[in-house]
Amino acid sequence: MKIIVCIKQVPDTKGGVKFNPDGTLDRGAMLAIMNPDDKAGLEAALRLKDQYGAEVTVLTMGLPKAADVLREAIAMGADKGILVTDRVLGGADTWATSTTIAGAIRNLEYDLIITGRQAIDGDTAQVGPQIAEHLGIPVISYAQAITVDGNKVTVQRQYDDRYHILEAQMPCLITALSELNEPRYMTPGGIFDACAAEITTWGRADLKDVDDSNLGLAGSPTKIAKASDKVRKGAGEKVVPDSPEDAVSYIVGKLQEKHVI
Repeated sequence: MKIIVCIKQVPDTKGGVKFNPDGTLDRGAMLAIMNPDDKAGLEAALRLKDQYGAEVTVLTMGLPKAADVLREAIAMGADKGILVTDRVLGGADTWATSTTIAGAIRNLEYDLIITGRQAIDGDTAQVGPQIAEHLGIPVISYAQAITVDGNKVTVQRQYDDRYHILEAQMPCLITALSELNEPRYMTPGGIFDACAAEITTWGRADLKDVDDSNLGLAGSPTKIAKASDKVRKGAGEKVVPDSPEDAVSYIVGKLQEKHVI
């Protein structure tokens, strides 16, 4: 079994968020981590590797420093890492990103593709399903459990306070929730292997069956009108009640006014 796991290096929001003048994230100026949902997807792939001897390839699109998350994935147990990076790919929205990643995946053999549900920097949950659409394969999203039987994959798909059980024939794509599992730690031996591992780097010329008009900032139909690192709030209304009873009455009145109760 050959599994491709799409991972993303995302800003560590604890370290602050910075923007470029065009409204896109200044990724080069921020601390970065592996996206949590993607790490859960990687752990799912590694468990299938443990069970069936699958080959796990991790793929990411980003700046050259995104190779760091590929090495982290290899230190956890992945077999290969592929970095897709090129200036012409910068500023991509979900459409341009999924087009790029699909163009890279067309160069690879795969039975299963796993992505995270969504990235914490965009929260769109669009890239995984869009990749599947570009490749013409089925997709099951919001996976909270995954099992494989031969050429069939069975997924518990989260749905409100319950779940759906869905089956699909491979090849297919699954988007994983961070609640899917508890990702393993890197091992000392894995870290040594990751440092020595050769990361494959692809650029625009290595993408298969994609058009330049669908790549990068110029090929992104989503335009950012305004971006801000903080939502400014007003001072609000300050009230000094005469007694606890008056305070309760005031709060209840406001909740009724807002139709909360």
